Formats: sequence, C-alpha cells, structure tokens
Amino acid sequence: GKEVVIANAIIAILTIGGQQLFSFFTFSCPCHVGQNLIYGLAFLGVPALILLILGYALNNQTWRLVTGKRSRFEKVTSPNRLLKCKLVCFVLCSITGRALVAPVTWLAVTLINGSYYICAVSEYVPVYYYGAAPNVTAGERSRILATFPCSQLVPPELTRARDEVILLLRYQSQVAGWLLIAVVVITVFLSYCLASCFSPLSFLHFRYWSSYVHNEQELFDEATEQHSRLYAMQHVKKFFGLVPGSEKVKEIRIPSLREWQAISGLAFLKRVDEEHYDYSLLHDWALKERANGKYLRIDED
Repeated sequence: GKEVVIANAIIAILTIGGQQLFSFFTFSCPCHVGQNLIYGLAFLGVPALILLILGYALNNQTWRLVTGKRSRFEKVTSPNRLLKCKLVCFVLCSITGRALVAPVTWLAVTLINGSYYICAVSEYVPVYYYGAAPNVTAGERSRILATFPCSQLVPPELTRARDEVILLLRYQSQVAGWLLIAVVVITVFLSYCLASCFSPLSFLHFRYWSSYVHNEQELFDEATEQHSRLYAMQHVKKFFGLVPGSEKVKEIRIPSLREWQAISGLAFLKRVDEEHYDYSLLHDWALKERANGKYLRIDED
C-alpha cells in the first residue's frame, strides 16, 4: 500500500543521511596491514546488522509472530498445521522484507560511495599490473598497498599507481552497489507479482480487504484506549475515592500506609486464573481489598 511505500522511502532517506554523517564524522581508514580489512568490513557490516535487528524489533508483526500461540481449544489437524506453517512463512517473509530496507540501503550507499570498500581491500590488489614496487617482498608490498587509502602516506613515485588502484577499487565497489540495487528491485518486483498471482482475491477485493484490516486496527486501538482507561478508572476511583476529572467531589479517600506499600514497587503480569491476569499492583489491590478506611469530606465552597 501507499503507507508502506512512504514508510520505506522515509527509512531509506534517513539511512542515506545517517550514512553520510556517519562517514564524515567517524570513518578514518587506519592504513595498516591487517587492520584495513577488519575496519572496512566493520563499517560495512555492523551498522547494516544493527539496522536489520532494529527493523525486526520495530515491526509489530514480529511480536505478534513471537507471542502468537495456538489455542488449546483448537483441534490440531494436518490441514490446520499446514495452513499455520504457510501463514508463518508468509508473515516472516513480509517482516524480513520490511526489515531489509534500511540495511540494504546502507550497503548500497556505502558501496556506491566506495570509501569503505577501498579501505578494506586495498592491500589485496595485484599492484604488479601497474609496475609499482616490483623489487620488494610480498609483506612490504602489502604494507605499501595498505597505505593507498591515505594519500599523505604514499611515496611520490607511487602516486600514479595509487590513483589507478583507487579508481579500480571504486569502480568495483560502485558496480557491486548498483548490482545489489538491481537484484533487490527485481526480487521485490517478482515477489509482488508472485503474491498477486497466488492471491485468492481479485484486485478490487484485495483493496477492500486492505482497507478493512486498516480500519479494524484503528477502531481496535481506539476501543483498547477507551476500555483500558475506563477499567483503570474504576481501580483508581476505589483507591482515592474520586473519579479523575470530576468537578463535583464530595469526599476523598485517604489510603493507609499499608495500601501505599501494596501498590508501590515492581510488578510483573500476574496470572489469576485460567482466563484472567492482574495488570498491575493497583489492579491486584483493587480486586483483593475492600475500599474501607478513612474518608475526608470536601467542602463544596
């Protein structure tokens, strides 16, 4: 839908901006044998991995998939099990597709930029093609190549070879970046085509279903907010003896020290019976205790 496209576009734009700032303020190739590869790959892969994990964590469908349980009243049959597996695979693919937007954007932009790739693989270039340092050992050649990303460390006689190596590596990096973009675009297009082909709904029916799911979620969120507020209000009223926001309050309840201690502290979701839970310490207190105690009358004036 349009909302998904807009959200993905915003994520991609923010990732591009973050990558540019990240490169400008933090990236500085060490230009040392054995360190360039680790440093370059770390800047390429670690942020992409973090963005991938965040993509999974910030998607509500991930937590629906993780916390979803089969009802004990549901009969386990082979068709149901097969349908459940198909649904899980479909949702997992959908979540992964959304989660990959930011890391793929990061990889594509960094490869097109070329700086990380040049730093990572500079010491492995077959420099003998350029006639540079022909009479040195392999170790010395690697040391010289490792300094190529840092122009101020390269001897003047190797400046031309250094420029040619940097051009070659930038070319390789940018080609890899554009190939990654092409593969992702083709994969996404084919995935949508296959999903549409195997969908049991027609085009207009699918649009109606999408609209229904969206509206149902909005109405459910509104009902959840109102229901939970009214339910919590009953417990707060029992504890304090007044309805929050009420203009005509005739008396208030003065909680005791024991009651304050009962609702303070840390609490986990507590199971009461097979069907119900205590959501908080105040909820637990309101269900177990009677609202006796000291009341203070409020003068209307």
